[in-house]
This record gives sequence, structure tokens and C-alpha cells, in this order.
Amino acid sequence: MNSELADSYRAAETVARLRARNFYYSFVVLPPEKRRGFCAVYAFMRHCDDVSDGHASIENKREQLRTWRARLEAAFAGRCEGNSIMPAFRDTVCRFAIPAQFFHWIIDGAEMDLTIDRYRTFEDLYRYCFNVASAVGLVSIQIFGYRDERAREYAEYCGIAFQLTNILRDLKEDAEMGRVYVPDEDLARFGYSPNDLRRGVQDDRFHSLMAFETSRAAEYFAKARALLPLVDEASRPALWAMMEIYGRLLRKIIRKQYDVFGGSVRLSNAEKASIALKALAMRFLPGKKESR
Repeated sequence: MNSELADSYRAAETVARLRARNFYYSFVVLPPEKRRGFCAVYAFMRHCDDVSDGHASIENKREQLRTWRARLEAAFAGRCEGNSIMPAFRDTVCRFAIPAQFFHWIIDGAEMDLTIDRYRTFEDLYRYCFNVASAVGLVSIQIFGYRDERAREYAEYCGIAFQLTNILRDLKEDAEMGRVYVPDEDLARFGYSPNDLRRGVQDDRFHSLMAFETSRAAEYFAKARALLPLVDEASRPALWAMMEIYGRLLRKIIRKQYDVFGGSVRLSNAEKASIALKALAMRFLPGKKESR
């Protein structure tokens, strides 16, 4: 590895260490080559989120994403100028044969956040979740390694489960930004309005709505579990850690009786470190099995 590429990987690892609040605890249990690859693609995807969530005008954000898409295409064509993480990104997508389309979907998702702040049906929301999260799952299994094509379907479900959990965790924060990701058809089903959501109303309607939404997320987690035995053995502890972190977040929302307005629902650093240690034990201690 030449010095430019090494510097690029270090830049990507810095982004991942500072910004990947949940994923970084799973990155650290991967073999070094895969860990570096995850940091490189994470840094690329982090930039998309930062643009869409930033304070610039919508047109400025569109232009930034157009520029980022052009740099994506340039990287796949072998040109890595314009950003310090691009040499590492280019090396990773070549090393793990990651299709460019996966990253185009992720940028598509960031663009959706510029103009769409409501979703009429779950089918509409699913397309958004696919772009911003299932596409990440498809990138991930290229790095994890897999042989059974069913892994792609289960990686899609895993992304949906993670993103639905994020949406439920961040209801308050998103509402303050003018975004309501809970589908209109679900709100109408339980007689709960976007204005109720913005005001943080917690009544029987809200609890019924959240019970429905958390059950849906749990169903996708259950289907995604089939992915674990399909990825390469060395990658399973990291995937388990990702699933465990997000699964605990969902269970914490339920245990708090859906009170996502009274304080952020997060896992502590100690909880995430404990999960990472268990994942390390799975990797290095023969016969250690993941819990369910």
C-alpha cells in the first residue's frame, strides 16, 4: 500500500471513528482489510447524510450531491481527486467488487430527503428505506463476503429493520426538522396526526401506532436473522454486533413505553463496548455462539 492510499484509509478511519456512533463498534471486530473497507465506504456515505441534513439551501444541497455523484463515477473510472477518502474508496470498491449502483441508490436516498418530508404509504417509505439503508446492507455483504444469493434479500430486510428503528428513535428530531417518516396511512389508521407528532402527544392513539410500527420493525429483524449464517465466518461477529445494537435500540424503545419524546433513546458507550467484546469473543474463541 503506497503512502497516498495509506493516508486515505487513515482519513476514512478517522471519519468512521468520530461519526459512526453505532456501526464503529462492529467495524472494530472485523479483520483489518474488511475493517478498512468498511471505514472507506462509511466515509463516502457519511458525506451524503451530512449534505442532506445540513443547513444549506436545497439547491446548494442538490449541487453538492451532484458533485458527489460525479466523484463517485470518477472513482469507478479510476480518478480519485477531489477528496481525501477517494483513493481508499476506489481501492475498496475494486477489492470487494462493489457495484456503483449501490452508491447511486444511497445518493438517491439523500436526494429524497431534500424534497420529500411525508410518505403516503409504507410502500412509498420502503423505497426510501431501501435507498438509504438496504443499499448500505448490499454494500456491506460485498465486504463481509457471501456465496448464497439469498444473502442479498436478507441484507435488504436488514437495512429496512435498521432504518425503521432509526425512524422510530428519531421521531422528535425529525419532526423538528419538518420530516414525518411514519406513513400517512398508518397515522390515519390510528387517528394520530402529524401535528400530534410534532407536539409530542403520547396517548392511547400514539401507543397503538408505536406498537404497530415496532412490530413491523421486529418482523424485518426476524427475517434478516437468516443473513448471519450466509456471510463469511470471519464477518459473522461484526454482523451480529450490528444486529444486536439496533435490536437493543428497538427493544429499548418498547421498554420505555415508546417515549421517544422525553429524551434520546440510545445505547451507552459501555453497552456498545460490551456488544463489541462479545463479538470479539465469537471471532477468537472457538465454539462461541451468538446469542439470539
